[in-house]
Amino acid sequence: MELIRLEDESNEIFRIICDWNYNWWGISGGKSKEEVDDFMRHSLCVGRRMPQTFVALENGAPVGMYQIAVFDDLEVRPNIYPWLINVYVDEAQRGRGVCRFLMGTVPEMARRIGLPELFLYTKHVGLYEKFGWICLEHVDTFKNEPRVQGIYKLEIAARQQS
Repeated sequence: MELIRLEDESNEIFRIICDWNYNWWGISGGKSKEEVDDFMRHSLCVGRRMPQTFVALENGAPVGMYQIAVFDDLEVRPNIYPWLINVYVDEAQRGRGVCRFLMGTVPEMARRIGLPELFLYTKHVGLYEKFGWICLEHVDTFKNEPRVQGIYKLEIAARQQS
C-alpha cells in the first residue's frame, strides 16, 4: 500500500474519492454532486496550504483517504483547529488494514505541513485511541446520528534530529 497527496483532479482517483464523499456525507447533508466535487477540487492544496487530500492506493487503485484541513463542520467548536477530516475506507476494503495504514501516515503528513497537533470528532469510540488520539470531551454536535460525539486530539511530535 502507498500514500499519495492528491494534487490533480484530472484522473480516475479524484472521481472515485468524489463519489465516496458524495455518497457518504453529500447526500445526507443535502449537497449536490457538483457541490461535493467542487469542495474536493478545492481540497488539493500543496506545501503548507490546507486542505490537503491524501489517498491510500493498492495496486494503483484508491482504497481509502483522509484530509487535513483548517476547518470541519463541527460548528459548535470554532475555536478548535486544524482537523483530520473525511477519513474514509472503501467499503470493499474494510477489515484489511487500510485504516491502520492511513492512521500511521497522519503524523508525518501533519508534520510536513508544520502542524503541532490535529483534532477530529467522531462517533467511533475506541478506534482512534489505538493510534494515539486522546479523547478530550464528548460534545453535543447538534447533528443527527448520534448528536453526542467525541472530540479527539493527536499531538504531533517534532521529528527527532540526529
